[in-house]
Amino acid sequence: MDARAQTWQLASTLDSVDWAEAQVMAVAQDAGFGEDECHEIGLAVREALVNAVVHGNHYSTEKQVNFSLEPTVESLKIVIEDSGTGLDLAKLRDPLAEENLLRPSGRGLLIVGAYMDEFTVERRVEGGTRLRLVKNRPTA
Repeated sequence: MDARAQTWQLASTLDSVDWAEAQVMAVAQDAGFGEDECHEIGLAVREALVNAVVHGNHYSTEKQVNFSLEPTVESLKIVIEDSGTGLDLAKLRDPLAEENLLRPSGRGLLIVGAYMDEFTVERRVEGGTRLRLVKNRPTA
């Protein structure tokens, strides 16, 4: 497995989200993940990127999303960075609270955390949010 990371700067559009989801699913398949795991990784990346485009960058044509994939012998590492004001996890509504169950949005980060083996969120010093996602490779 090639351990070099691939990095792209994506426009703040949903077309970019579609493109990146296809990229990560192809890399995951090449890394030996099964069909279900590839779809789970793809969905996690889609949710994280939609958050970056919609909530972080507010679809701004002047802001980009940094997206990187790093397949290693042990895992697939993904980093997504937006250029917004930064995410404060303490201010997010609990998506499992009864009053939020029927809301049309608000479950993206829950999905990301459910499908990835590691998931961290940090506010970037220069502004914006960095999400780090890791999926461990299947063992033989």
